[in-house]
Amino acid sequence: MRKTRSRSIALVAVLSASALLTSACSSGGSGGSATTAGSGGGKVTLNVNLFGTFGYKEAGLFDEYQTLHPNITINYTSVEQEGDYWPAFLTHLNAGSGVGDVQGIEVGRIAQATSELGDKFVDLKTTSAKDSIAKFVDWKEKAATTSTGSVIGLGTDIGPMAICYRTDLLQQAGLPTDPTQLAAKMSTWQDYLNLGEQYKAKAPAKSAWTDSTGGLYNAILSQSQEQYYDASGKLIYDTNPAIKNAWDLSVKAAQNGLTAKLAQFSDQWNQAFSTGSFATLACPSWMIGYIKGQAGTTGSGKWNVAALPGGEGGNWGGSYLAIPKASKHQAEAADLITWLTAAAQQQKVFEKVGNFPSNTDAIAAVATVTDPYFTNAPIGKIFGDAAKSAPVQTLGLHDGDVKTQITNGLTQVEAQGVDPAKAWADVQAAVKSQVG
Repeated sequence: MRKTRSRSIALVAVLSASALLTSACSSGGSGGSATTAGSGGGKVTLNVNLFGTFGYKEAGLFDEYQTLHPNITINYTSVEQEGDYWPAFLTHLNAGSGVGDVQGIEVGRIAQATSELGDKFVDLKTTSAKDSIAKFVDWKEKAATTSTGSVIGLGTDIGPMAICYRTDLLQQAGLPTDPTQLAAKMSTWQDYLNLGEQYKAKAPAKSAWTDSTGGLYNAILSQSQEQYYDASGKLIYDTNPAIKNAWDLSVKAAQNGLTAKLAQFSDQWNQAFSTGSFATLACPSWMIGYIKGQAGTTGSGKWNVAALPGGEGGNWGGSYLAIPKASKHQAEAADLITWLTAAAQQQKVFEKVGNFPSNTDAIAAVATVTDPYFTNAPIGKIFGDAAKSAPVQTLGLHDGDVKTQITNGLTQVEAQGVDPAKAWADVQAAVKSQVG
């Protein structure tokens, strides 16, 4: 969930357990029981602080958990933009106060969390979550493990990639609308841009090929193992040919007028989902729910999903649930995150909002899921295949910060007409100032 994982809609909710029916039954093998958390008899309020849309509220999981655990009240807060969430969280974490019992960590921050902040989080191997650590795709555990062997987070989702597109707009421009035929026309990213030129020539008024350079850049780079750092932890963004390729193709799209010049997750971008301002966009699995939320019921049946160009899968996003040591309810928090990340719950979240599971049992369970909103696209298979072929990305200390600066540079080119060389120089200066 970028889910950047700024995934989507701001949610602030306080869910009261007193308004729910109590239940003595277990969760049916879904990672918890009705008597585990709060079993001491006292009322416990768990503060769950996340960003974007993790899908727990939307899938009714907080309500369900409180029904199963009548002594637990979940106080849930979500910040829309991860870029706002993380700095504020670090301020509270370093102060030792004001943090939640459960905090989300985006995949672009997990290297920083394990290398610089590991002593501020509970080692989940010492909690009830210990038996769940190995139930996720292999790289999830590795990425959340500190140099001392502590595991500080349980995986939520991953972000396998595809292309989401408006069938009605492509049809008006005389382009294929069948996902297999469309994918065959864009087997490489250059093919994708060439198809965009064809769309531009016959496109409906005020409709661009894709939404933004930022989204295009992230999609192209998502297929690369090494991105901003190498395996030794050296910052390599300015010498990595994969970065240059993604930058150059995104700049070309901007200069050729193929983008709608929209900043992702802005109000204007949100509104564009229902106005036909763009025909295609880079689509990590969590974007499925976002599109539904922004395009609304009038968009149902107008969207479809095709495989990503480039001949292999990519990954953009994915997060973790962690417990700060400052939490006064660590045992109850561990029970909660174990349950939320169990296979049954991850399956429900995928079916509701599209966040693709990182739990291996859940991945198998969603393989046949289709989505009527997206013209009955087999989203379980499409994103499942993308997840299997995506590289295991090398994560670095300040991945999120470097990505933000590069996206800012692309926005300069796209929206302000800044020379690409000048924009890249600005990126380098900003990265040097921010991360060294």
